[in-house]
Amino acid sequence: MIVVDDLGWADVGYNDHTGVFQTPNIDALAAKGIAFTDAYAGAANCAPSRAVLMSGQYSPRHGVYTVSPSARGNDKTRKLIPEPNTDILADEIVTLAETFKSAGYTTGSFGKWHLGEDAKTQGFDHNVAGHLKGHPKSYFSPYDLPFLENGPEGEYLPNRITSELLSWIGKVKSQPFFAYVPYYTVHTPLQAIDSVKQKYLSHPRVRNERHATYAAMVELMDINIGRIVRHLDQQALLQNTLVIFTSDNGGIRSIAYQDPLRGGKGGYYEGGTRVPLVVSWPKQVMPRIDNTPVINADFYPTLANLIGADVSNQVLDGVDLSGLWFEQQAIAERNLYWHFPIYLQAYNPKADQSKDPLFRTRPGSTMRQGKWKLHHYFEDDSYELYDLENDLGEHVNLAGHLPDVVTRLKAELQQWREAVDAPVPTQLNPKYDAEFTAKLTAQKLLKPSRK
Repeated sequence: MIVVDDLGWADVGYNDHTGVFQTPNIDALAAKGIAFTDAYAGAANCAPSRAVLMSGQYSPRHGVYTVSPSARGNDKTRKLIPEPNTDILADEIVTLAETFKSAGYTTGSFGKWHLGEDAKTQGFDHNVAGHLKGHPKSYFSPYDLPFLENGPEGEYLPNRITSELLSWIGKVKSQPFFAYVPYYTVHTPLQAIDSVKQKYLSHPRVRNERHATYAAMVELMDINIGRIVRHLDQQALLQNTLVIFTSDNGGIRSIAYQDPLRGGKGGYYEGGTRVPLVVSWPKQVMPRIDNTPVINADFYPTLANLIGADVSNQVLDGVDLSGLWFEQQAIAERNLYWHFPIYLQAYNPKADQSKDPLFRTRPGSTMRQGKWKLHHYFEDDSYELYDLENDLGEHVNLAGHLPDVVTRLKAELQQWREAVDAPVPTQLNPKYDAEFTAKLTAQKLLKPSRK
């Protein structure tokens, strides 16, 4: 299971409309497997998305909503007191890794963990570089990361993590194994091997050096995924290995535009939550493009079923996709939900495409039902409704034109919040200053853009 960090839906070759991103290995994986067009992360930023994946539970059940604190942004610009955040996945939650262990699998985590101090305390037999922090100080050695010895000076972290993975596979290949590969890349700091970066600096559609560096990071990540697939083939494991490729949330829009999707990491428009997803298993999975809306909470029940693990006593919010993956059986219609009762400050007020220039997200919930996407914002109890079938970019708010649809979806969203005991902030922030907020917003929007 490969989970790239902050890789946008539009930042892989087979989804890229700009011609910038070079991902031939991912594209080949997609051509030989199922490429999901409507796959979602369980949250729009790192830790909560990973908590949903590892627990199989929506955020309100475990309380991981963000990377603390929950009160982001200027005090005077927040109308409400946000809900508290949980940083570490609670021990009583049975992780996906623990479920694999219960079924006789050896387990290894290679890269970013972000849900505790050591992945070995939460179900992994082997942990390379995984701890509570969300990004490295440097992608070039010395890394000074826990659970990873520094390599030769200048060694590149994604290359090293892949080498550690391949070495481990060589040692455990005679038994069932679960390899979780949450690369730190392509999260900031933006750092790439210079020879790769140079070819993007002259690309006609690369906007600036940050964009070029990011594109190089994407290519270097793709090269390592090619190494994984080739190693599995060389070890005669490819025919008996399910490979999943995805991202933990949308890309940072101020670095790489997510068009045609609106927004990016940290926001609950499609650019923040829709992610690339490929499921590949030669001779087991029929290659195709699949438009079924799925979410990373679905991995847990699906994989538990495939390995014969008993999860009947666990609360899981996802659904088993094995019939869809292997027999092309449609899943029952269901809603997808996201809940974010806190604040996340803007990256770039001009580029983020958020509801509010000062925040990627103000407190709210969103849901998807078929073609409909409903947003509910708690500060002013406002709703936005989008028809994703005809308005993928969420440009035209239909809430005022289709009140009956809003009423129906609103009721279902409220029922879901009650069912999962989702906290909704109501306490007013005494420091909020509307005049200050208006002036700061204008200042941010009128500030000269960085080249």
